[in-house]
Amino acid sequence: MKKLTWTRPTSCANSNNCPEVAVADDAVYVRSSLRPDAVAQLDVSEWRDLVSAIRAGEFAV
Repeated sequence: MKKLTWTRPTSCANSNNCPEVAVADDAVYVRSSLRPDAVAQLDVSEWRDLVSAIRAGEFAV
């Protein structure tokens, strides 16, 4: 895998259990800081759908 620059929400700055995202030219990569080797690769359409679902509260517990 190419070298990626991972970012996480500012609210997770000091936490060990955070989502991390890396944006590349052809895809968006998502992982958990608890399992950094388990990386999901999304195309732009999948990423937009995921962000829309999160904003709509579809994953709220």
